[in-house]
Amino acid sequence: MKKFLASFCSKLVLSAAVATTFAATAVVPGIAQAAPEEVTYLLPAPPNSPAFAPWVLAQHKGYYADENLKINFIVAKGGVDVAKQIGAGNAVIGGAIGDTPIVVRANGIPVKAIAVLGAGSITMVAANANENIKSLKDLKGKTVTVMSYTDTTYYAFLGSLKTAGLSKTDLQIQAAGPAGVWQVFTAGKASAFAGVPDWVVNSTDAGAKVELLDNGGFKSMAQAILASDDTIKNKPELLKRLVRATLRGMQDIMKDPKAAATDYVAALPSYKGKEASIEATFEMYRKYVYAGQKTLGQIDAARMDSVQKFYVSEGIVTKATPVNELFTNQFVGTAR
Repeated sequence: MKKFLASFCSKLVLSAAVATTFAATAVVPGIAQAAPEEVTYLLPAPPNSPAFAPWVLAQHKGYYADENLKINFIVAKGGVDVAKQIGAGNAVIGGAIGDTPIVVRANGIPVKAIAVLGAGSITMVAANANENIKSLKDLKGKTVTVMSYTDTTYYAFLGSLKTAGLSKTDLQIQAAGPAGVWQVFTAGKASAFAGVPDWVVNSTDAGAKVELLDNGGFKSMAQAILASDDTIKNKPELLKRLVRATLRGMQDIMKDPKAAATDYVAALPSYKGKEASIEATFEMYRKYVYAGQKTLGQIDAARMDSVQKFYVSEGIVTKATPVNELFTNQFVGTAR
């Protein structure tokens, strides 16, 4: 996730290499049917990160094509930027974090989460196994890296610290960027970092010994699919098709991470030779992020409420929004 509170971007940038691969795979099966419906799908960061594997797989394996959709992935500048673009009518759908509507609806942007990719949190806290750090409390006085001070993973980390009776002033938190967050840790210049599963695998591949810490029960959410109130009202069938296809990509990873890694590398050949690392990353998503939903994609109202209360208490947002205005589950669990 790029910067979570990045400013509204006036021009979106397409990841050319990925788009070329996607364009080659987004082919409608050769049967008589209506021309595929073209959809602009906003992502908060370039889709060539394993975090976006469900979308890559859904495109590569023809799940969007099965729904008679032609998807054009466009890169925005973070989840809030995605929400702003959708709210302005520049796209019908986009990806962010389940927490994102809490931030943007408080500022008058009419979007909701319409599916969340897993019952876990995408934010993990990884510590140096050689420093005998066994819990969040052990981070007191330590140096911990995060991507940025405006990224969702940072807010989630603060929420976890609070469950351990700690605040950001009890340790040294450094914003190090999407690469530095794990590289500084691997170099031994930080005792821990908060970030996505991809970075945990990057650090272990680089030789670091990692101890994953319990997040203390703070319920920050996984990646989410967002749509505007207007699209939810006027194009519900389109959203059902988009959600259904995306969740099939996630389901492939849950069922068989090894096979999914092979398919992912076929979609993005730049990862050739790194299949083992991709599989390890998928295993982490399967175990810690995707698992635990009774209905794939379903959003938990109580969890949304809990996260919002934390955001308000920390001043991240100035006011609470009625929880039923933050999400809808009407597009999950639908059959073709």
